[in-house]
Amino acid sequence: MLKRLLFVDDDSMVLAGLRRSLHAMRGDWQMHFVNSGAAALEALEKENFDAVISDMRMPVMDGAELLDRVKQRYPDVVRMILSGQSSREALYRSISPAHQFLSKPCNPNELMARLGQAFAMRDVLSNQSLKTVISGMRSIPSLPTLYDELTESLRSESPSLGNIAKIISKDVGMAAKILQLANSAFMGTSGRVSSLVQALSLIGTETVRTLVLSVHVFSQFDGKSHLADSLTAIWEHSVAVSSMAQRIAASENSPKALAEECFTAGLLHDVGKVVLLAEMPKEYREIYESQSPGRHNREQVCLGCTHAEMGAYLMSIWGLPLSLVQAVAFHHRPSHPGEAHFSSLTAVHAANAIVGGSDSQPGNHATELDQNYLLSLGLHEHVPTWRNLNAPPPSPQTAQDPPSSLKQ
Repeated sequence: MLKRLLFVDDDSMVLAGLRRSLHAMRGDWQMHFVNSGAAALEALEKENFDAVISDMRMPVMDGAELLDRVKQRYPDVVRMILSGQSSREALYRSISPAHQFLSKPCNPNELMARLGQAFAMRDVLSNQSLKTVISGMRSIPSLPTLYDELTESLRSESPSLGNIAKIISKDVGMAAKILQLANSAFMGTSGRVSSLVQALSLIGTETVRTLVLSVHVFSQFDGKSHLADSLTAIWEHSVAVSSMAQRIAASENSPKALAEECFTAGLLHDVGKVVLLAEMPKEYREIYESQSPGRHNREQVCLGCTHAEMGAYLMSIWGLPLSLVQAVAFHHRPSHPGEAHFSSLTAVHAANAIVGGSDSQPGNHATELDQNYLLSLGLHEHVPTWRNLNAPPPSPQTAQDPPSSLKQ
């Protein structure tokens, strides 16, 4: 089925250039081009669109205001900003309504890759209400203790990037948001950033302080006592899996960049559980804490998807690299993408199974190691070595050292 895209720019030459550069996508996309925010809203009233890609600087209604209105009225639409020479203040306003930021002039291959990834993961979800919930999310709530720890650190006169990294590297929500921003033209970066270490280094201490204290890019759970145990268990498991995945990568003599990516992927692998507890706590808590086997089947039956697919969709529309999206999406069924070599997906799948096997919380019990998958990679004999790397999961409320390259 053709995807419907709406492009918005007040410069007719830019629209003509987009039309020409995306001509080859006519078999997959039905594209509509308008020259103002008002015209875009009129088009949205008449027809359904899968994505809106808007210029930032436009008269009367700029891109941030347009996408904010789109978010309120049509929350399931993928929303992108094309950023040229916009002021930093204007870009800060667009953080809430925009899923991604692309540089202007737009690289058509980059746009095609990002939208293709987002649409592929969205098509996996059959529950329309959950698609709407995910697309409308501004941030993933953090544990109150970690949120307070970060804000206190940032209010000091000279906050340390190493200390900031120590906090963010144990929080699922903060890590995901930092990666979203680092993978966008908002930070002036090029290429895809899959390492939390690199993301924080690119953004820098002062920008993080502004984003947290002034723009409020992070949020926190409201502290409801009935969720406290479940949330803490997810955070502890995520931190343990991230550390374990990094150790597995190191044992395979992986390059430093891949080991850091494994750490990040492990931290994010259960982000879908956090989203579900935040958005539908009563319903999902019953599934998460179930003592009966086949919890992932229960997710599929009750929700129409699994926590892995939900988390992967959010990461895909936020523009995270494909390697991270796949590690989140397939950590329970790693053979699905058909990879032929060790990757962050391999490390996270193994770490999740090994760590989850000794976890006392039923919601963190993982599926067994996929022996056929490991055999296909020639890694099945490495499992005993990996198991020996396991250690008791650290508490998210206890300070952890971030990956070594962020220690300062």
